[in-house]
Parts: sequence; structure tokens; C-alpha cells
Amino acid sequence: MNTSSVIVIGGGIAGLTAAALLAHEGVPVTLLEAHRQPGGCAGTFRRGPWTFDVGATQVAGLEPGGSHARLFKHLALPLPEAEILDPGCVVDLADGSPAVKLWHDPELWQKERQQQFPGSESFWTLCAAIHQSNWAFAGRDPVVTPRSAWDLRELIRALRPSTVFSGLLSGMTIADLQRLCGCGTDQRLRRFLDLQLKLYSQEPSDRTAALYGATVLQMAQAPLGLWHLHGSMQILSDQLVAAMERDGGVLMLQKRVTRIERHATGWIVEAQGVKGSTSSFEAEDVICSLPPQCLLDLMPRDLPDGYLNRLRDLPEPSGALVLYGVLPRDVLPEGCPGHLQRSWRHNSSLFLSISSDGDGRAPLGQATLIASVFTPTGDWCRLPETEYQQRKRAELLAIQQELNTWLDLPPSAWIHTELATPRGFAGWTGRPRGIVGGLGQHPSRFGPFGLASRTPLEGLWLCGDSLHPGEGTAGVSLSALNATRQLLAERGQELRVES
Repeated sequence: MNTSSVIVIGGGIAGLTAAALLAHEGVPVTLLEAHRQPGGCAGTFRRGPWTFDVGATQVAGLEPGGSHARLFKHLALPLPEAEILDPGCVVDLADGSPAVKLWHDPELWQKERQQQFPGSESFWTLCAAIHQSNWAFAGRDPVVTPRSAWDLRELIRALRPSTVFSGLLSGMTIADLQRLCGCGTDQRLRRFLDLQLKLYSQEPSDRTAALYGATVLQMAQAPLGLWHLHGSMQILSDQLVAAMERDGGVLMLQKRVTRIERHATGWIVEAQGVKGSTSSFEAEDVICSLPPQCLLDLMPRDLPDGYLNRLRDLPEPSGALVLYGVLPRDVLPEGCPGHLQRSWRHNSSLFLSISSDGDGRAPLGQATLIASVFTPTGDWCRLPETEYQQRKRAELLAIQQELNTWLDLPPSAWIHTELATPRGFAGWTGRPRGIVGGLGQHPSRFGPFGLASRTPLEGLWLCGDSLHPGEGTAGVSLSALNATRQLLAERGQELRVES
């Protein structure tokens, strides 16, 4: 039996952040990761001379006061090298009109949207006001899903009059704001909002909480911003591992957790290693950064009936099809931006990330290209192998053909292509059926109505992209901070991270 004060399950950005914070506070912590490397959906893999980001390809929160900047400063880590994305993304609505450029400069973005969506300025002004209130509120580290007196006190401490006013909109969606501002009939604006929000909230505009979507729509503009990391996304994980191990934390790779069980003095966690070996770990507290649906298989006997039913009733997030490719850089359109989005089949979209020359992802003169589209997880994990390979090949060719048309690429230009499916992501990340992202940010599941990091079981905590404030490396880092602060408060320790 291996004993630690806290066991953290899952070595994605959320789990790594929680473990690094605990180690920094002097708490003995062990992190168990099923894969042979940390990073999860924000990890990387190599194919010969090329490095591909698995899922996440851009980062928010590196600006002063941003979540990564705050946490890295607290952990005495240097910020990774990165460049601001300007524009943050170029969105092609595939309707023959000019693409929409999300400029970093707020004045350029205002001119862009006034030209692209005339008559919508009141909508953007309202979103900006909501975002400013949200941003100030989030910087005070509230516990927005209070389940104890301490949680409630932290929530009240963070409230201001503007927060209370914004709270009146908690039942509204982004589409409601669009109608409220008199531009609800602008279908082109609606399509743009649907495409952008689906990337970050798993929901279109008529199902995305107004308080969440208003901030998402501001992420590319100063003083915030979206960033492209030099090297790869793996640098975030590597630095968090370095901080955790520097402060005495232990990282154990290739340890897939198979059972979590309550014990008289805390918790027992069982994990399977390579070649079927098993290990047991004992801890006072457990922080689980896996999708909460995993608890149904990991600890079905210990979950209270009400909580068990809630987890069973959670909607399933989408899966993804992701094409990883390599092209000569000179076949790309002149001035091609690093991140593009294009409206595609069945009200979905292709999201495209292209490496920059010299960023470490490809040899000079070549570019890695990552194109992703949401897909229902469906039966990808259950298909017979022959049928699976046929379907996978058909999807790869369909995405590749769309990219050839969109970017005017010669079909012979491709140096390398491969496709990841929900089946592949299930194997890589261990997430059920290969789901990507967290719970859709519908008003009924956002903020105080969402899952809490404090579970009904004493000593069991949650963090990750299904917890407030949602997905993305910046969001899951804040969820880890919230869970860590609550755990330490139960032990009489206070954790404050400067803004």
C-alpha cells in the first residue's frame, strides 16, 4: 500500500495544476496518470520530425492577471514562450461573404464587426459589460457552486453590485441577448455566434448561457488574448510537472485508476499498470480530474443515490474527428492565419490550426495542419475493426477534400495525413467513449447550477472541464485552483493566489 496525503487522478492540465498547488503548499501528493506522458487533451505526439498537439492548440490566460499567468507566478515558474494570435481566428461562414477576423485590437475588432454585422453594436456592448463584470468577479476566486458555509462565504466575499446585476441574466442564453438587443433576426450573426460558441461551450447560441458566452466572445481581444505556444502545448504540462516534483510531489505514469473506495481513514485508490500489474494507494483526500461520468464505473457502490442519478443523467459531450497533416508551407495561401474556422456540413464547422515557421512543430519550410470537427461519439468505439477502418478512411478523405477546396491545395501536396476518432481519443485519454470537452454550458448547468468540486462524499473533490468555469486550459486551471482551495480550507490552510 502506497500512502499519500492526497491522490490526484488524471495528469491533464487540471490534475497537474491541482497537484502542483498542493505540493507547493507542502502537502504530500501523488498524481496517477494512465498514459505514458502527462498532458491529456493538451498533450502532444510525434510522427518522425513532426510534433502534433493532440487536442488543444491555442491558450488563453497568459496575459497579466490571466489564470495561467497568476498560477505560474504563484508556483515560481516562467511563462512559456508564446506569441499573441492576431487575428485570434478567421471565421469563414461559407456564404460567399468575406471571412470574419477576430482582431486582438478592440478598435479593429469593433470596426470589423460593425462592417460584418451592421446593427449589432448594442449586442456587443452588452456582452462587453457582462464580460467585464465576470472578469472582475472571477479574479476574486469565488466558489460559484457553494456546498458548505466556507464555500458560501467565499462566494459572498467576491460579489459586487455589478455581479448581482449580471446574475439577473443567469437564465438567459446568448440568443436571448441577441433578441433583446434588436438583432435577433440577423441570421448571419447567429451563424457566426453558433460556430464560435460551439468551440468553447459545446452548445450553439440558443443553448449557451449568456454569462458564459459573453466572456468567450471577448477572449481574442486585449487585454485578454489567445496565444500560440512555441514548441508545443506540452510545455504547459512539462512546467507543471517540474513545479510539482520540485516541491516534493510524485508523478506516476501508466497507472490507470480502476477503483476508488471509501476507507475508515480516507480513501483507497487502485490502479493498473503495465502488463496488468496492480497497485493500491491510500490517501486522506482524492481529487479526480477525469470526466465525472467516470465515477459511475470507478465507485458505483459509494455514490449516494441522488448523486448517482445526477451523474447518470449528465448529457454526453461531443466526440471529435481530427485530421493531423503536414504540407509544404509554400502551398498555403499567402498570409494564411494560424487559426481558421469554416462552416461545414450539418451546421458544424471545421476548426483549423496551422503551425508557424520555426515554432518547433515542423522542419522549416513545412507546416503541421490540425483540422477538427465535432461528431457524436455514437458507435465509433463498438464498430468491428474492418467497418471502423472503412469509416475512418471515408471521413479522412472527406475532411481532406474540404481542406483542398477551402485552401486551394493541390491533392498531391500532402506529405502526411492521419485521422483520430472518438475511438482513438478513448484510448489516448481514457475519457468515456472518447468524449472531448466538458459539459455543455447551458444555463441549467452553468455556474451555481453546475456540478460542484465539493462532492457529497467527504474528501472526494472534482476538477476539470465539466466543472466551473468550463473547458480550455485556462478554465480547467481555475477549476483546479477552486478544488485545491476548498480541500486546504478543510485542513485549516488558506491558499490565495495574487491577481
